[in-house]
Amino acid sequence: MAVVELSRLQFALTAMYHFLFVPLTLGLSFILVIMESVYVMTNRPVWRDITRFWSKLFGINFVLGVATGLTMEFEFGTNWSYFSHYVGDIFGAPLAIEGLMAFFLEATFVGLMFFGWDRLTKRQHLFTTFMVALGSNLSALWILVANGWMQHPTGAEFNPQTMRMEVTDFMAVLFNPVAQAKFVHTVSAGYVTASVFVLGVSAWYLLRNRHVGLAKRSFAVAAAFGLASSLSAVVLGDESGYALTENQQMKLASIEGAWETEPSPAGLAIFGIPSNEGRKTEYEVKIPYVLGLIATRSLDGKVMGITPLVERADNRIRNGLPAYRALETLKKNPDDLAAREVFEKHKYDLGYALLLKRFVEDPLQATDADISNAAWSTVPNVPVLFWLFRIMAGLGFAFIAFFAFATWISTARRFDKTWFLRLAVFAIPLPWLAAEVGWVVAEYGRQPWAIEGVLPTFLGASSLTVSQIWTTIIGFTLLYGTLAVIEIRLMIGTIRKGPEPYTPQRAGSDASADPNSSATITSVPAE
Repeated sequence: MAVVELSRLQFALTAMYHFLFVPLTLGLSFILVIMESVYVMTNRPVWRDITRFWSKLFGINFVLGVATGLTMEFEFGTNWSYFSHYVGDIFGAPLAIEGLMAFFLEATFVGLMFFGWDRLTKRQHLFTTFMVALGSNLSALWILVANGWMQHPTGAEFNPQTMRMEVTDFMAVLFNPVAQAKFVHTVSAGYVTASVFVLGVSAWYLLRNRHVGLAKRSFAVAAAFGLASSLSAVVLGDESGYALTENQQMKLASIEGAWETEPSPAGLAIFGIPSNEGRKTEYEVKIPYVLGLIATRSLDGKVMGITPLVERADNRIRNGLPAYRALETLKKNPDDLAAREVFEKHKYDLGYALLLKRFVEDPLQATDADISNAAWSTVPNVPVLFWLFRIMAGLGFAFIAFFAFATWISTARRFDKTWFLRLAVFAIPLPWLAAEVGWVVAEYGRQPWAIEGVLPTFLGASSLTVSQIWTTIIGFTLLYGTLAVIEIRLMIGTIRKGPEPYTPQRAGSDASADPNSSATITSVPAE
């Protein structure tokens, strides 16, 4: 288990570090599309200069995101080799499509976006910027299809002849309801992240009375885009909650600290002190009916509690043991029709029987106590999920109020609200906090499963030593720490420098002669 836990720690560190760059890439790419669209429609060079400035920050973030994302795919083979063998037929397909289609699409047009200002027409360049945004979001789609399948493994079955999971319906994998809900919620969170970033940097310029024209225009775009994105993030988060009701009931119950099934419709806990040891939640404060309405879309739908879900897991473990016994027989004699019949009858509970391997070497020798321990191991860390979810949700609703006020400021031209400008600067890290917390809830909440109901996490790890994993953890920490310093210094340096005058290479003229260019953007009146 030390190897398993360290492998989980290593993957968590690399994944969460990589996800520092993903949300900003997703959101900033579409903000660039909006800004450049205004330039194409109005033909005002100031919008071209604004687009070029923010695209520099996008480029820095994009490069670091690519560099940190590459290592994660190798980790499936190095640290999670049995996981890769067991489900690689399904899990590898979306990752391959992401690399072959979305990544190359995005990377190709990124070059055109940065170096095509003097070689493409305005509309052609806008098209390349849009394709960069589309490629970024397609990358997220295929990654989340793979991740969504881990949360809800549909469209695949275990093949006793190959001892692997194999695709039976790729369209079911692609249109997995959990994956679709995760995708729209994740990209909305990315749009919020980019909006807060642009708003915060713009507020910093306004506080220092620098690049006022860029700051006000960028502030207005980020406020409107952020308001729409924050509203959609909350609404689509509700859709993700509905998907949990159908497919991940233990995660939902743990998030709510609900140990027993309540009469319908269940109330939503806004405060409580849950305990895994005591198996109860004390000092609960609930809003009546809200959880039932959100989770079931009805007044009579039930939200199952943790204890009855553990009892269900106990039954599934017992029902999975005949499948495990039949599988052992099929390993020796693949033509045993009786064993094949038993396996087909109980195969959907095989993963639950595999949970026993954490407590006994041979699941067929498990006692009632072993089965009970295995059933209770399906309960994640309830206090962690309970509070992290409320941090994420609280920040989500706070962003709505934040962007609503920012929208009022931009429409009313009240950029003199210095208290809000300072708040906008200090708020820059908050969407990253919400995004990271959300990923912890999503991934930690499905433990002990690597593949929900199919493969326990502790069975997916490679045969490594503790010292080997510690070596790579230390190496990644040093490397990523260096990259973090580089990222922050480049970002801060670019922001402090501000927009640069644009000189078209074909004309060879000085852009400073244009009163709307970035050379004079600091003197744009405070209209």
